[in-house]
Amino acid sequence: MSGNNKSPPLIHRKLAVLGFRAVGKSSLTNSFVNGSFSEAYDPTIEATMSKLVRFRKVHFQCDIVDTAGMDEYSSLSRNASLGVHGYVLVFSITSRQSLDTVSQVNDVLLNTLGDAPEDQVPRVLVGSMKDLDGMRQVSHEEASAFARSIGAPYVECSSKTGDNVADVFHTLLKEIEKDDGLLNETGPSPCLIQ
Repeated sequence: MSGNNKSPPLIHRKLAVLGFRAVGKSSLTNSFVNGSFSEAYDPTIEATMSKLVRFRKVHFQCDIVDTAGMDEYSSLSRNASLGVHGYVLVFSITSRQSLDTVSQVNDVLLNTLGDAPEDQVPRVLVGSMKDLDGMRQVSHEEASAFARSIGAPYVECSSKTGDNVADVFHTLLKEIEKDDGLLNETGPSPCLIQ
């Protein structure tokens, strides 16, 4: 008697969250991993958090590297560049400078990775602080156009309200897995495992 009790595959994925300082990288990571938000701003040195995510019929053990804020002169740390499967590029919709900087961070990333073709570096562009829409300096259309220009999907989110936070990481997992067919079959919506 052959049962169909096969457990879903467990796939390890290392993700890095990059962007200018004070754009909400740690808040985004914390909101996704722990479901919590803190009003306090404490500049991040660099930290790695883990979360198990069930996406369709696959379990992903995600190690998420929350990096220090970057500027055009920053370089990627070894932890944020070696063995990373995909990147979250974060800017704040309330700061035009943060969008300009994330463009430069993308260039630093591609230069660091060297010979990897741009379209083979899984990335998602994230406009954070969606809850502060009244203070918006970057339009959804402008950010979407920039995302298209670098071949990345665009997601706006709010770590404070939790709006679209999980979508950021689900979108990145889809980008990472899009060429191998692992997530191509239709199935139930993504489900987080606490």
